Amino acid sequence: MANTTPHSSAISITPLLKKLHKPLAHGHAPAEEISAAFALIFEENRLSQIQAATFLTLLATTARDKDADVIAACAARMREAAYQVDLEPLRTLIQHGGRAGGNYHGGLCDIVGTGGSSHQTYNISTTASLIASSLLLMSKHGNKAQTSVSGAADILSSITPTPPNLLASNAENIPKIYENTSYAFLFAPNFHPGMRFAGPLRREMGIRTIFNLMGPLAHPIEELVEARLVGVTEGALGPVFAEALRISGTEKAPGMRKAMVVSGREGLDEISCAGLTDCWMLHEVRSDTGRYQQMGIEHFQLQPSDFGFPSHPLGAIRGGDSPKDNAVILMQLLEGKLNEDDPIFQVVLMNAAAMLVISGICDAEASSMDESDDGIVIEERGPGRGRWKEGVRRARWAVESGTALKSLKAFTEISNRLGSN
Repeated sequence: MANTTPHSSAISITPLLKKLHKPLAHGHAPAEEISAAFALIFEENRLSQIQAATFLTLLATTARDKDADVIAACAARMREAAYQVDLEPLRTLIQHGGRAGGNYHGGLCDIVGTGGSSHQTYNISTTASLIASSLLLMSKHGNKAQTSVSGAADILSSITPTPPNLLASNAENIPKIYENTSYAFLFAPNFHPGMRFAGPLRREMGIRTIFNLMGPLAHPIEELVEARLVGVTEGALGPVFAEALRISGTEKAPGMRKAMVVSGREGLDEISCAGLTDCWMLHEVRSDTGRYQQMGIEHFQLQPSDFGFPSHPLGAIRGGDSPKDNAVILMQLLEGKLNEDDPIFQVVLMNAAAMLVISGICDAEASSMDESDDGIVIEERGPGRGRWKEGVRRARWAVESGTALKSLKAFTEISNRLGSN
């Protein structure tokens, strides 16, 4: 590996490495100590490449990178190292932006997955986030593809004739973007400068590490994120991520810490169109006095019929051979040109519906939607007491009314305007 010679300000983590390698002999390594070492990777030459690689490898081989407290602590360090966004304009916008409704307080929302699926499916979460932005203040955190053909940034950058300027969607400009649209894509490299030091290390190691789990938990405006839908490919990670989100949300105000972790039984980090999806929903539990609230985790399964759809094989939602192919599908969907029976259209509606349900907006009256809405609210509740079919109804309205397409166009316009300044 390159850069194996430590800098004069380098820190040795040999005691921690010994704890990870032989905890019985050297003692258990607490999450705080692990996250402190993790944070050093974001600073140039603070760890030698050999120690950094050994550290990441030991986390993987000992499965400490799958401990909820370790994941939560490392994600917190990653957020601390990110470029900081001015929160006051966003707080004002959330309070007076008119987005709140039902049990949704108007905060930021995110749909994101860990990636790592081998199915090469279409960009479901990115498209679902655009649809959800018709009713929610969406803050999609994402990057270019790491293991798939087309990542979130890839499909957005491939939209023709004019794609959004993702480089302009940065910490300085985010408040200005939300003044003009309810959708923003937070391109990870714009917010996490320390990843430029981690990137070469990850490429040389060539194996999955804790970094592959950080994306969904490293949202750079975490303080204002009210609700999120998180996908994991490994079902065993579902309760781990749910617990990590519970830990991360303990400091948030009640009503601002909603989340659901999902894992399709086929190894999909989305709600699956093919069969069962395991779900772990965070919910607030009040004490008998009603004064103290804590978060609990409820496990249940969803299937396409809960959303009013038939099942489809995963091959039916396979994406194109390039980001450009997927961008064509994206625009066809938002322009209402995909048949309602199209499996891609249906699986996107399912995931957008889940985001709407989790946010609490589905508990709002139909009058909060556009006048073109039919106003027929679906009261039926399914697994986890979610109004999944009502979520689909609202997601379908977002497409048919053209509101989702307007969100994308507004984001494209303001990002390009800011990028030209």
